[in-house]
Amino acid sequence: MLYVNGLSVNYGVIRALKKVSFVVNKGEIVSLIGANGAGKTTIMKALAKLLPLSDGAVSFGEHDLSLVPAHNVVSLGMALVPEGRQVFSSMTVEENLRLGGYSVRERHSSELSRVYGLFPRLRERRRQPAGTLSGGEQQMLAVGRALMSKPELLLIDELSMGLSPLLSKELMKSVQSLNADGMTILLVEQNAKAALSVSDRAYVLETGSIVLEGKGKDLLGNEQVRKSYLGG
Repeated sequence: MLYVNGLSVNYGVIRALKKVSFVVNKGEIVSLIGANGAGKTTIMKALAKLLPLSDGAVSFGEHDLSLVPAHNVVSLGMALVPEGRQVFSSMTVEENLRLGGYSVRERHSSELSRVYGLFPRLRERRRQPAGTLSGGEQQMLAVGRALMSKPELLLIDELSMGLSPLLSKELMKSVQSLNADGMTILLVEQNAKAALSVSDRAYVLETGSIVLEGKGKDLLGNEQVRKSYLGG
């Protein structure tokens, strides 16, 4: 579904990504793990066309993303849950959700029902300003907003950042539920153990390059990964 070949991104004279290549097959959960500054969020922004590519190619299905303007990416079937949630604080929960479905030229009732079924707390708070929600609820809203466009590929950047272990576990279960229903997911996550536990495959980034790749369960047992990211 997603093919990334030799992706490089520069911030001025600094090369943040150095010829990164990976694939995401239909129906998979694929994780990108690594320390702060490894380049994970840069990859997600580049895929969403929020950053220009310095080199390389990205294909999504039959589409060459280098030819697609940023405002058309969601219409192709790709949606981003951004780092830091970035909800619209003064708008209600439901207004945030409906905004996420703006590109879908039909009524939103079925998608709203799906999101509220996945996150019942959002239904309870649907008329509250999004800025009054807890961090965990805002993360649910950010995921739900992305789901409103009915994506084939969901990009999730730092799902568990700033959340309690209990909420992180709850959200990871939601990701697995979406995947079980057929959604393909690319997950960027600092909590390497949680990410690898739910992933079919994963890639490890260090200073802008992929240094390891493999099945999620295999990387959980990898000595280098354990020492660097799992505290073992």
